[in-house]
Amino acid sequence: MSYCNPSNKVSPGLVEGINNKVRVIQRGAYGIKDREYLKLKILSSFLPEL
Repeated sequence: MSYCNPSNKVSPGLVEGINNKVRVIQRGAYGIKDREYLKLKILSSFLPEL
């Protein structure tokens, strides 16, 4: 949240939206032990559809 000061021009709503999306992915990945796989799932969720 400290990164969202006016000079960086990132709205707190955007940051909260990203955090919420990551939490949803984490809940869906319950039981997955591989952190790299979880990182890839998070990153791939932000890619545009092909």
